[in-house]
Amino acid sequence: MELRTASSPRDVKHYTTERLREEFLIQTLFVAGEIKTVYSHIDRIITGAAVPVTPLVLTAGEEIRAEYFLQRREMGIINIGGKGTVTVDGRDYVLEYKEGMYIGMGSKDITFASNDGETPAKFYFNSAPAHKTYPTVLIRPEGTEEEGVVIVKDSNKVELGSLEESNHRTICKYILPGQVESCQLVMGMTSLKPGSVWNTMPCHTHDRRMEVYLYFEMPEDACVFHYMGEPTETRHIVMRNEEAVISPSWSIHSGCGTRAYTFIWGMVGENQAFDDMDGVAMTDIM
Repeated sequence: MELRTASSPRDVKHYTTERLREEFLIQTLFVAGEIKTVYSHIDRIITGAAVPVTPLVLTAGEEIRAEYFLQRREMGIINIGGKGTVTVDGRDYVLEYKEGMYIGMGSKDITFASNDGETPAKFYFNSAPAHKTYPTVLIRPEGTEEEGVVIVKDSNKVELGSLEESNHRTICKYILPGQVESCQLVMGMTSLKPGSVWNTMPCHTHDRRMEVYLYFEMPEDACVFHYMGEPTETRHIVMRNEEAVISPSWSIHSGCGTRAYTFIWGMVGENQAFDDMDGVAMTDIM
């Protein structure tokens, strides 16, 4: 498990491009046959990925000083690869492309597997400290109701922006109060329409929680310029396909790509209200 410490906004404004990338960019998450994890001191979030060619067992590791990974934690997962199975304490959950799940605190035995090792699942996950156990559930953006499966409500699918503003996008909220309960983790996915390249602009900050973005569905020759920093001290990080970025609570988090893309957002902090944010006027951005 790689460890990342928190950074002060007063220091970040002096960082070089290399230092910005070292502190906030997460690369090489999806490695065939491995589980990769990054632990951030910012709200104690763990960002990780499992790409099972053969089954992979999630262990705690010495960094979190726990008997098992979710002894004091909860986890959200979204699959961005081939069909796969997550086994939680003996129960199998099959995840197709862009399907997700929430795993509650106290789940001990977690195994990741792919249906086909040639086209493995790519299980992307965020994990946060938890104080209470909530039910483990499978989450589907579309489908019919069945036992143990949560279908994302129509009210939690939101279209924003416009093609004229280059930011026509669909937000699909997976984990949040009223749909999938958690202690503090909120998670979902935003897809840009063809011809749109901007996300989360006009931008905002939210002091009560931090965020991690994972950009994907980008061709090899495409990139996203991810903007961060204080509204009056903005910086950018150039990102490629299937790379993640850590966004502190004091930082904006917005991106502009060379073409349309999709990203998964995960938020951790004391407030789970999706619209708890402090907007930044376009005239104030510097």
